[in-house]
Amino acid sequence: MNSELAALTITAVTLGVVHTALGPDHYVPFAAMARAGGWSRRKTLLITLGCGVAHVGSSVVIGLLGLALGSMVVSLEGLEASRGELAGWLLIGFGLAYFVWGLVRAWRNRPHTHWHVHADGTIHSHPHVHDADHLHVHEPPFAEEDATAGLTPWVLFVIFAFGPCEPLIPLLIYPAAQADPLAVVLVVLAFSAATLLVMLVAVALLVWGLETLRWAKLHRFSHALAGAAVLGCGVLVKLGL
Repeated sequence: MNSELAALTITAVTLGVVHTALGPDHYVPFAAMARAGGWSRRKTLLITLGCGVAHVGSSVVIGLLGLALGSMVVSLEGLEASRGELAGWLLIGFGLAYFVWGLVRAWRNRPHTHWHVHADGTIHSHPHVHDADHLHVHEPPFAEEDATAGLTPWVLFVIFAFGPCEPLIPLLIYPAAQADPLAVVLVVLAFSAATLLVMLVAVALLVWGLETLRWAKLHRFSHALAGAAVLGCGVLVKLGL
């Protein structure tokens, strides 16, 4: 590997790490939804990986097709910017809808107290919440299975498929201009590997951190909090952060 190719590969890795680490939308939604949905660690990481591949892969396909067709870099960057705008709005829309649904769910599952009088005259009370079928539940699991359980990962997948990897397009221009297919492949692999690795590590750390928290009083607001987290990420994307 010559010095130019080595420098290009190192640049690709660096930009992949920085681009991903500085974008909370790359990992916060997965950790938040995992906590609210009660996903296992394995399921969480598999969903993160799948969405990450869609995220990077869509930009790779667009970049390579654009270069093959002779599209100007300005046009490609404009397309990526448009996709970024759409991805931001999708995050905001999904987060807001999930937040409202979570609040409605929390309201329906609000705790209430039942009083019982025993034959010997003693009285005791205990709190209840209602599950989705309005049955009394003493100690519900943190995240019940619901109609959104199978839909949420696919919504995230679609959002991340639209989400662009803005630094990748300029990276591809130089090796393409030099007609060096090996350099193009190395840039794509280096950037993709760095992006996916940072996503997986960040999600794993966040999930582990959330698992250490004991927030029983916020139990019924878990879905609303997850929606708020996704909504916040969408707002940050729209602000260019």
